[in-house]
Amino acid sequence: MKENLVKLAKKYGTPLFIIDHSKIRENFRTFKKNLPKVQAYYAVKANSNQEIIKTLFKEGSSFDVASYNEFMQVYKYLKHFQKSDKYFFIWDKIIFSNTIKDRHTLKKIKKYKPLVTYDNADEVKKIKEYCPTAGLVLRLKVPDSGSQVELSSKFGAEPGEAWDLIKLAFDSGLTVEGLSFHVGSQCTNFDNYSSALHIVSDIFQTCRKKGYNTRIVDIGGGFPVPYDSGVPKFEQLAEIIASECGRLFPEDTELIAEPGRFMVATAATLVSEIIGKARRDGKIFYHINDGVYHTFSGIVFDHWQPNFKAFKRGKTEVCAVVGPTCDSFDKISVSEQLPGNLQIGDFFLTKNIGAYSTASTTKFNGFDGARILHVNN
Repeated sequence: MKENLVKLAKKYGTPLFIIDHSKIRENFRTFKKNLPKVQAYYAVKANSNQEIIKTLFKEGSSFDVASYNEFMQVYKYLKHFQKSDKYFFIWDKIIFSNTIKDRHTLKKIKKYKPLVTYDNADEVKKIKEYCPTAGLVLRLKVPDSGSQVELSSKFGAEPGEAWDLIKLAFDSGLTVEGLSFHVGSQCTNFDNYSSALHIVSDIFQTCRKKGYNTRIVDIGGGFPVPYDSGVPKFEQLAEIIASECGRLFPEDTELIAEPGRFMVATAATLVSEIIGKARRDGKIFYHINDGVYHTFSGIVFDHWQPNFKAFKRGKTEVCAVVGPTCDSFDKISVSEQLPGNLQIGDFFLTKNIGAYSTASTTKFNGFDGARILHVNN
């Protein structure tokens, strides 16, 4: 494998971000195999590369979009559809899961009768005015302790406010089609899912008892990626979710989810190159041609722990790996066990870097991001 990666790096240059579409397909099929009753809406924000969307579209995925631009990335593959089929796909396979949508986006999507989330009264008023055709999904605040990225501090209505927000929407002439939650990204505390499903179940049953045909339960994302051997297995979580959903919700409940990281994290590998080497305060600093403003942006935005493997052997010591920009903040890691004999022009390998990496890259200091190479697509 290393030899092939070196050949690719020499052929295409570095930094080189290699996306393996066979792994994306494998991840999608693993999700469907373990949660067959759950419709998977790929969270485009995890990696919005157009080729990834194309692969998942062909696999039959649905899509979770947060903006009109993300919506248009999916819409690109619907242009040849008959109008009725196009509108049905958007209604059935796309959810605008950002709880706050601007007025212009709502106006643009009004004709599609979209599925949208909300978590506050002002959003109800806005949707009523600019997109009254929408079907609503109320997002609830749930426990997210033990997740790599918490979300409850910014999103989700308190469970105690849920009924008032549901009633407000119906009284406004809108339809609340379901309830949603998100336990936080890269969730390793599976109790979060059980707690969230119990919270949602109580509110769901209340809606049914009051005569509202609420039908959707959106279990969000957070499904764990095996970044290391200590991460609990997705299959274990899937068993818990399937069991709890079967026990807590009626048979006619439509279950959906928003996996993002799960689909793409393990599908990408980065090859970076050492462009400078210095010993500072006794520690070797390897300067590479990628950094936290680029492919390693997940360190800042996603609390991601980087990993590096050298292509050459040698006596290891604690080294720092830093990015190419002139900002001292651009330190990828200051405690990597790496060979001390590496030289300028040598390569590093970083695995499992497909999620929240190139999606949030910048052009700070005028440096271009990694070249993206697709394989098995």
